[in-house]
Amino acid sequence: MNILSPAISSLARMRSWRIDAWRDNPMNAQRDVLQELVTAAQYTEFGRQYHFSSLFNIRSFKETVPVHEYEDIKPYIDRIMQGEENVLWDTPIHWFAKSSGTTSDRSKFIPISQESLSNGHYKASKDVLTMYYQFYPESNLLTGKGLVIGGSHTVHALNQEAQYGDLSAVLLQNSPFWGHWLRTPDLSIALMDEWETKIEKLAQATISENVTSISGVPTWTLVLFRRILELTGKSTMQEVWPNLELYLHGGVSFTPYREQFEQIIGKSIHYLEMYNASEGFFAAQDRPGTDGMLLFPDHGIFMEFMPLSEYGQKHPVTVGLDKVEMDKQYALVISTNGGLWRYIVGDTIQFTQLNPYRIKVSGRLKHYINAFGEEVIIDNSDKAIAAAAQATHAIVSDYTAAPIYFSGDGNGAHEWIVEFEKLPDSLDRFTEALDQSLQQLNSDYEAKRHKSIALRMPQVQLARVGLFRNWLKARGKLGGQHKVPRLSNERTLLEELLSMNKA
Repeated sequence: MNILSPAISSLARMRSWRIDAWRDNPMNAQRDVLQELVTAAQYTEFGRQYHFSSLFNIRSFKETVPVHEYEDIKPYIDRIMQGEENVLWDTPIHWFAKSSGTTSDRSKFIPISQESLSNGHYKASKDVLTMYYQFYPESNLLTGKGLVIGGSHTVHALNQEAQYGDLSAVLLQNSPFWGHWLRTPDLSIALMDEWETKIEKLAQATISENVTSISGVPTWTLVLFRRILELTGKSTMQEVWPNLELYLHGGVSFTPYREQFEQIIGKSIHYLEMYNASEGFFAAQDRPGTDGMLLFPDHGIFMEFMPLSEYGQKHPVTVGLDKVEMDKQYALVISTNGGLWRYIVGDTIQFTQLNPYRIKVSGRLKHYINAFGEEVIIDNSDKAIAAAAQATHAIVSDYTAAPIYFSGDGNGAHEWIVEFEKLPDSLDRFTEALDQSLQQLNSDYEAKRHKSIALRMPQVQLARVGLFRNWLKARGKLGGQHKVPRLSNERTLLEELLSMNKA
């Protein structure tokens, strides 16, 4: 038994009153956060440019500071990376989280301040632990170790003062000393850059550990599980880690992977979704097994919510928590204690509950299919794929889809390429179930499919085993949070995959 576990678990339980305070008064928490952010940054270059010293409420802040995408704020970040201080934030920036898109080689460098670590990522992590103990007071989570599958980029020096890596690498490098005692594997393995070697090292290093929790991207977690079962000759992960009780996931929808996890683990465990990005830790499930993550309003981030109809407008309108609506699609806009100001994260979210505020991530602003007015988002496609797999006793490993545009041969359609862990009983029945589920989930898609007037039956192509992994590897994006986009409104990605599938 880990000697620190009883003390840490007691401390986790003692934090409950802090969570209750911001959960019960989220709008007050958000007003306080914005005031603290503007006050701290009023004498930065950005703060002087937008007169932070004279901004006294949310309305004046929104009227004065424009909404930014990464390209808008990148010139400021470039200067910070070259060593300038007091540009976007009032304390030195020694770390940058590198994140890159899956269809472009362009990388984003998100500034990480000490405040965004301590009052954001780490504070939120402790709150997740507290909420877990609230729900499962008899948990033995901290009697063992947490397996962290992350850190796909090694840490690189920008200059004598600053470094960059992917988010998990930054968090691991800066975690408190006691955090290393509760985590496996060793940093030398956790931060390895080459993922095929890393999986082997992870498997060898963790087989004999008492692993009670795992956090990581589902695809790579499954790869690790299979390798460990090969090495041990065991049938399920329950035989390897009998005390495993929790899997923490985020970054991609867990819906298509749940059945695979349940089969390979071999027993019932708890699953918790977290919304933790390079820009900040926004939300996490406080009620396992239910739809929606509790929004974190007191963790150094001021949040605004942009209706999707406003995206791309010159002066987009955003709303606060007091004006959001259930089930409506919003783009998340944030101001942070790392120096991002009215910054569009790029994710789309929906509120699943308003008291308290719970959300789900429904997709990406630029990852959807709307070629015919059908407005299919990732939340739709993940649920439809899961339903089709269940109906045909299949297990899906990965997928992507894009439109087939109108031509002289007929009307449009959606084309899917799907990699299966277990093939469906019938590909035709899988396709029919996929189509029917999408119609049930999305009334716009249903309308376009009516009598095949605008959309005919989707086409599903079988992907060879390893196709999606090979696509990522060919682009140097293997491992970590990198993934193939689920949906695209144009066919470039799909054509690349179809071409590789034939090779």
